[in-house]
Amino acid sequence: MLLSDQAGQAAAAKIPRPATLRESVIEAIQELIVSGQLKPGQHLVESELAELLGVSRQPVREALQQLSGEGWVDLHPGQGAFVHVPTLEEADQLLAVRTLLETESARLAAKHAGEDGVKRLRTLCARGIAAVESDDIDSAVATNSELHALVTALSGNAVLAELASQVARRVRWYHTPVARQRGMASWDEHTALIDAIEAGDERRAAKIMREHTEHTRASYMEQRENEPVEPAPKPVRRRRPRTPYAG
Repeated sequence: MLLSDQAGQAAAAKIPRPATLRESVIEAIQELIVSGQLKPGQHLVESELAELLGVSRQPVREALQQLSGEGWVDLHPGQGAFVHVPTLEEADQLLAVRTLLETESARLAAKHAGEDGVKRLRTLCARGIAAVESDDIDSAVATNSELHALVTALSGNAVLAELASQVARRVRWYHTPVARQRGMASWDEHTALIDAIEAGDERRAAKIMREHTEHTRASYMEQRENEPVEPAPKPVRRRRPRTPYAG
């Protein structure tokens, strides 16, 4: 077979492109925000982020520009970059969409999961319960995300899975502050959900997931409404250069 023929056959199986430095920096900053290491409203200093990530300031500057366009960072002229503070409206809207997507995911998972899928869900649930019992909130949040992603994967609907993945990281950002507050109740709900999926009860699985996601949504909204209002950063006044006295 000619090399050109082989190349034509291999066209559909492209070699994965390695992530650029800017993409890696974007990913790292997003993770710092989602995990709560960078707080909403926190000032992002390019030199500090560059030192933390072990890169120069240029890819950090480029990353902040892109993250600003994606709603993770706010850029204020004369002040710099700040972690975005989600409004109550945008958080409510995203969590409402999450409820719709994951309710349907749960219903379909009850139809398609199978014995192996249920076993994997129970393994994740046990890991999450152990994390809560040891007060390991970071692990609990990460495992929670894995469990919800697996439910969506088990739905068998690739379009649904793609849509859910688009909001998953932001959902984790909103879930992190209330994970301790939700505590074991969240994992009791997960257990009930898995029971419904194992039983093949589509209606019950959908109902449990809808109520589960609404509990998280309500917890987040309640916490935000009770937060003290932080004053907006004051603009930096630039001093004009003095004009030499000519009198």
